Amino acid sequence: MPALTPRTATVTRTTRETDITLSLVLDGTGRTSIATGIGFLDHLLTALAFHARFDLDLACTGDLHIDDHHTAEDCALALGEAVATALGDRSGIARFAHAYAPLDEALARSVVDISGRPFARVELGLVRDTIGTLACENITHVLSSFATAARLTLHVDVLTGSNDHHKAEAAFKATALALRDAVARTGAGGIPSTKGTL
Repeated sequence: MPALTPRTATVTRTTRETDITLSLVLDGTGRTSIATGIGFLDHLLTALAFHARFDLDLACTGDLHIDDHHTAEDCALALGEAVATALGDRSGIARFAHAYAPLDEALARSVVDISGRPFARVELGLVRDTIGTLACENITHVLSSFATAARLTLHVDVLTGSNDHHKAEAAFKATALALRDAVARTGAGGIPSTKGTL
């Protein structure tokens, strides 16, 4: 049986707001090296890559003297672009997946369709303004921006919880588990769509 082609991507994104270098191995072990300048964003992206079993190196220098928005958004866009590139034509993947992840009192659900159609509905129910130096509104925005750049459909809900740190982390872990299953190679070959393209 021939060896499978490695699914990898490297992304460089440089704007007046951020300077990002990223490398991704889709079929990895969960090894990460992430430095965005925002501690809680590093924490969430580490959880995402680790539980998806992606190898991810990400370094960002952003305009944090303004606020956290550009860094959070651009890191998500770069990661989404890398996932889309690594997937190629998306042939032979499971495509659909869902997962639940608890973190103590919090429970999150994530449903993924590697559809080629970018859409996100993210309901985290966060009540704090910030967690660490990351605005809670940007936690939702990271997931939405990732889905847009990765060209996938993503539904994420926090079903229960009282601690915002737990709710956000559970959401990223559930998304990681769903992504791991959705990008998995099934061995069936072909593009998993009646249209013949994703």
